[in-house]
Amino acid sequence: MQRLYDFIRRHPTGVDTFWAFVLLGLSLLWVASAPAGSEEGEGSPLAYTAVAVLFSLVVALRRRMPEKMLLLSVALGVAQLAFGLLPFMADFAMLVIIYTVAAHDGPRWASRLALAGGLSAATLSQLRWPLEGGNESSAAKVFFTVIMTVPFALAWVLGDSLRTRRAYFAQLEERASRLEKEREAQAKVAVAAERARIARELHDVVAHNVSVMVVQADGAAYVMDSSPETARQALETISSTGRQALAEMRRLLGILRTGEHQEAGEYVPQPDVEQIEDLVEQVRGAGLAVDFKIEGTPRPLPSGVELTAYRIVQEALTNTRKHGGPDVGASVRLVYFDDGLGLLVEDDGRGAPQEMYEDGGADGRGHGLIGMRERVGMVGGTLDAGPRPGGGFRISALLPLKPVH
Repeated sequence: MQRLYDFIRRHPTGVDTFWAFVLLGLSLLWVASAPAGSEEGEGSPLAYTAVAVLFSLVVALRRRMPEKMLLLSVALGVAQLAFGLLPFMADFAMLVIIYTVAAHDGPRWASRLALAGGLSAATLSQLRWPLEGGNESSAAKVFFTVIMTVPFALAWVLGDSLRTRRAYFAQLEERASRLEKEREAQAKVAVAAERARIARELHDVVAHNVSVMVVQADGAAYVMDSSPETARQALETISSTGRQALAEMRRLLGILRTGEHQEAGEYVPQPDVEQIEDLVEQVRGAGLAVDFKIEGTPRPLPSGVELTAYRIVQEALTNTRKHGGPDVGASVRLVYFDDGLGLLVEDDGRGAPQEMYEDGGADGRGHGLIGMRERVGMVGGTLDAGPRPGGGFRISALLPLKPVH
């Protein structure tokens, strides 16, 4: 049964042609068995046969060329009225073409013409061939005309309803397809944003911790013979810094592992403002003199703001060690405002090359400053980075406490 249904759907014209032959056969049986004329006029069997053949053609080609077949049906109906050819079996094709044109998503004039022709067909037929006997009342004639008009009206209503339903489902499919594309686009944007966030995190973790380890390793190698105790302390700092880096990288890599169950103990909390003091102590232990001050009343902040503040200070101090030169000193200021958190990180070193902070590191090497600007932008803040008057480098940021919509 399913194969038959699929075949019918694949060959609509073939199915219509089959029913056209059925209609033609029934019409020819009527022509052969019924009188070929009427009181108002006579029609030869040849004329009825020609009309039957043309109406069968209308049924066969109704879906391939509905507008043309509608015009042919109108012409055949007018010919029947003009030459006195009585309505017979072939006129059923009028109902078929009215339904087809109403259901077809074509020009609206064709649908209107089909409706007008269908509503007037019974009236014109009654005027051309009144009820036999001539004694029927006008009410009876009107009732008969209305009854004969109903099939034509129903054919048009069914066809138009099918067209409206198909258009509605097509609209739903288009909307679903558009929503699916929008979801895919949003998913791609979310994936890109998450990858950028993880890249920033990895950069901050690797750049800061590896920088500390390199400085401590160089210092340990320098004093290995002259001061073994200092070298031992440097190695301990390298060890603790390495463990911290591994813990943070394990947390970031755990985010990337989809479908794997990770124990809660394998992750570490996100850094916050309270850990900035520990960060400063770690940097001091690596040999960089840092002055740290907090102004205002400390209070809990949104997690995004806390992480952003920590990473900005971390990246700024890392850049100081990398570009400040020997005997460089730095200062870190945290200022709590009523509506935001201010950060000021300065050093008195040589400063970074100008191309690394212009346009956010346009030379491709200033990834840390690019990450800073992206982080600050995500929380709706502002960032200013550049050389400090009198020498050195300054990074100033203002992070608002209101969420960004």
